[in-house]
Amino acid sequence: MAWDDDLFEVLDDLEQQAEAAYDAERGAEVADRSRSAYQEVTLASRLMASVGELVGMDVRGVGAVAGTLERVGTGWCLLAGPAGEWVLPFAAVTAVRGASARSLPEAAWSPVARLGLGAALRRVADGGAECVVHLDDGRRVEGTVQRVGADFVEVRTLAGEPVLVPYAALAAVQSRP
Repeated sequence: MAWDDDLFEVLDDLEQQAEAAYDAERGAEVADRSRSAYQEVTLASRLMASVGELVGMDVRGVGAVAGTLERVGTGWCLLAGPAGEWVLPFAAVTAVRGASARSLPEAAWSPVARLGLGAALRRVADGGAECVVHLDDGRRVEGTVQRVGADFVEVRTLAGEPVLVPYAALAAVQSRP
């Protein structure tokens, strides 16, 4: 019967080796699939998972802005901090700090979260409050947002002059606290 025990030991050893080889191969496959799937994660989906969190953002033409991430939409976000509320187009955001490690896929967003930058700017216009419109080259236009076009926002300066700012030049709209 000793040869039975030897045979079972050899078979057990072979089975363990096969399991180890399978686990190693499977681990590499899972890691590869994870890397591949991550390419579908967007900045918006990472920020959507960070709503309610304190984050910092570097914004072209403005610098560092920090506050609580209040809302995320298609191509923009709303940050609330001591310096007021900031509507930030993603095109002007150069870095984000403090975002969640998780993401929330767009399929799970509410219909309201699918609204674009124009909807956020219309909300600012409807509020009628004075704000600072920051341009991506560092210049600023102070006044009130009057109307929002398809690809621009109209700001009436404190002197009463209308200024049209294309979305492509918009870095941030800062509502005063």
